[in-house]
Amino acid sequence: MAVMRIGHISIRVMDMAAALKHYEGVIGMSRTHTDAAGNVYLKCWDEWDKYSVVLTPSDKAGMNHVAYKVERDSDLDDLAAKIRAFGITVEQLPAGSLPACGRMLTFALPSGHEMRLFAKKECVGTAVGSSNPDPWPDDIKGAGAHWLDHCLLMCEFDPAKGVNTVVDNTKFFMEVLGFFQTEQILVGPGGATQLASFLSHSSKPHDIAFVGAPTSGLHHLSFFLDSWHDILKAGDVMAKNKVRIDVAPTRHGITRGETIYFFDPSGNRNETFAGLGYQAQRDRPVTTWTEENAARAIFYHTGVLAESFVSVYT
Repeated sequence: MAVMRIGHISIRVMDMAAALKHYEGVIGMSRTHTDAAGNVYLKCWDEWDKYSVVLTPSDKAGMNHVAYKVERDSDLDDLAAKIRAFGITVEQLPAGSLPACGRMLTFALPSGHEMRLFAKKECVGTAVGSSNPDPWPDDIKGAGAHWLDHCLLMCEFDPAKGVNTVVDNTKFFMEVLGFFQTEQILVGPGGATQLASFLSHSSKPHDIAFVGAPTSGLHHLSFFLDSWHDILKAGDVMAKNKVRIDVAPTRHGITRGETIYFFDPSGNRNETFAGLGYQAQRDRPVTTWTEENAARAIFYHTGVLAESFVSVYT
């Protein structure tokens, strides 16, 4: 029984035409489907399943749900039992509830975010195919993102009231879904309070992350690029397209990743992320960042954390 990877994320956008210009022209995604309700489905060139991002028309930005793909359809039944045993209500959605996707489990995380699990989605192949492929397609657009890499969720956090859904989510992902923790930020007297948690189910430094905040929401969805050079090129693409850049190219201490943060036209924060950082393994000691080094953990070069980076999210 195994969660393999992030499968897709469904987000709300307020201007579909502007959103498509952004995700196609800046990120470099391709449209694969539009349904009768006007939801648009997109994939990156190096992804083989039919879509990884779903854009839904709305009057406000934010995340509808995030979905992870499991190895086998039978895993869904085993996981449903484990989720219920943890105390979380889980429902099953029939195949076809989303286009080209098999049956799904849907449930609310302790933080309130909707999560889904599925095993089957139509495989359409990468843009370079599986037989004698070139290293990239000739018609690559924008930043040319390879794939949807991860998301970071802001989680309700009020230690004075005994509320810390960062810890609750971490416990659920580790005990029920089989993730393991790679890094954390501890704050408060004696470093007793977990403010941030980074979790993996692969050899990547993180497949999902949680950070404490006054209310729950979506901090960012992240797209993978090859290298620091590609991060800089992505910055040029954003500048040419007048994209609102939140954080210019820099390095994280956490994950050692190279990054740019920026916003789509509706205000959903995006990231382009490069660098393996290190090989995450279950027996690797958890990296812990202390409160006095929290800003450097996030932005290693400057050690300065803009207040808006943690207070602005959808």
